[in-house]
Amino acid sequence: MRALLALAAGLLLPFSFAPYGVWPLAIVSLAGGFALLRGATPRTAAWRGWLYGIGAFGHGVSWIQVSIHKFGLPLYSFSVSMTALFVLFMAGYPALAAWLTRRWPGGETARALCVAPAIWTLVEILRGWAWSGFPWLVVGYGQTASPYAGWIPLAGAYGATLAVALTAGALVVVSTELRAAFRGEGARRLTSCVGGLVLVVPVVVGYVFTRVEWTEPDGPPRDVALVQGAVPQAVKWRADYRAPTFELYAGLSEAHWGRDVVIWPETALPAFPDEVAPFLRDVAARARHAGTALLVGMPSGDPRARYFNSVLLFGAGSGRYDKHHLVPFGEYLPFDAYIRPLLDFLSIPMSSFTAGGASQPALVAGTLRFGVSICYEDAYGSEIRKPLPAANVLVNVSDDAWFGDSLAPHQHLEIAQVRALEAGRPLLRATNTGISAIIDHRGQVRQRSPQFEAFVLHGATQPRRGTTPWVEHGNAPVFVGCALLCVAALLNLRRR
Repeated sequence: MRALLALAAGLLLPFSFAPYGVWPLAIVSLAGGFALLRGATPRTAAWRGWLYGIGAFGHGVSWIQVSIHKFGLPLYSFSVSMTALFVLFMAGYPALAAWLTRRWPGGETARALCVAPAIWTLVEILRGWAWSGFPWLVVGYGQTASPYAGWIPLAGAYGATLAVALTAGALVVVSTELRAAFRGEGARRLTSCVGGLVLVVPVVVGYVFTRVEWTEPDGPPRDVALVQGAVPQAVKWRADYRAPTFELYAGLSEAHWGRDVVIWPETALPAFPDEVAPFLRDVAARARHAGTALLVGMPSGDPRARYFNSVLLFGAGSGRYDKHHLVPFGEYLPFDAYIRPLLDFLSIPMSSFTAGGASQPALVAGTLRFGVSICYEDAYGSEIRKPLPAANVLVNVSDDAWFGDSLAPHQHLEIAQVRALEAGRPLLRATNTGISAIIDHRGQVRQRSPQFEAFVLHGATQPRRGTTPWVEHGNAPVFVGCALLCVAALLNLRRR
């Protein structure tokens, strides 16, 4: 029965993220998972944690199957089995958190209030780093519309995770004490008070800090246009479809020369600069004449040697950003010489990109300084921090057509919202098939595009300057907080 409850608690977690957006369910889900660890042996706890992970990732990243089936081997037996293997592997992280929680010395109250929240958060950080990282379904990502949003500019997405997990642990303690009192067993007053305090404080502190303006305007608002071509992935990379693609983007942009910024999404032009030099000269001249900063997603470099997934700046400025954090098995193959013969059937174009430099400056166009990220990079807060605080506008270009009409584009937009809130900067998100969006410095979507339509999203954005605590310190406060919680559990054990 408890195994089924662990699975159900995990299945509940993705409902706290987009597109559902029921943020309190993150607290309920984690509280259920923590409660199921009470009294369990480390081995039993790991089993329940693994089932929790199967529920969470089986629901939350089911979109992986869509990508594998549509752009890999179109057999359900293959796509479903590959997705299942990935889910089973990722479920190992909640299993590890559960095992470590039960191995940590201390009583049940200290484990629920201190150890479980700290270890859950640390394992989330580990998941975002190990094996190139998979920082998806980070609990803090689902809190942009909740009181916990105030923790995000303070300590990042992981800081919000820790705050939510503390509330969940306190909920377990308070509910346990109330149940004991109801049964006539008597509740411990000190434990009830501490649990109640921890239940309330993270919410109140988070709410208070949602009112703080960490950054300030940097110059006047700017007119922007995000061009969404909605080119089908099945034809995007075909040589005979290049000319229609170029005409599409040029046509969609025609009415918007003269705006401060025009952005074309990731690999909007599926060709190298030398191959389309006349077209690039023409659009660059148009942008320069109009005083527009044009950012274009396209590959760059030598197709026979090293090439990059890039964003090129034309018009009112010049420069290039090369994607640094590449997607394994999508943009490069680990152990390429051994794996590639097994994966030649995957229809993934340009799957041997070279990683760009680890630290690249913001792209400059007059007083605008763009902190650029490409696609999946915005899931890594460490990548977004690199051009800060110099950058006054964040830009993310993406192509979520790989994931079809699934949860992924909605979850990816929510991640972009968190990055804007962490940095105290607006973020302009231009995608091939949606969801393109203009996001303000508070992480709120001001405008968004429909999906799967050729569309130009235009509006205004306000550049910002200054720093948030997260920009200054990154995840350091989270590590300190988790360490203090674990030490508190040890001190409580010694006192007892």
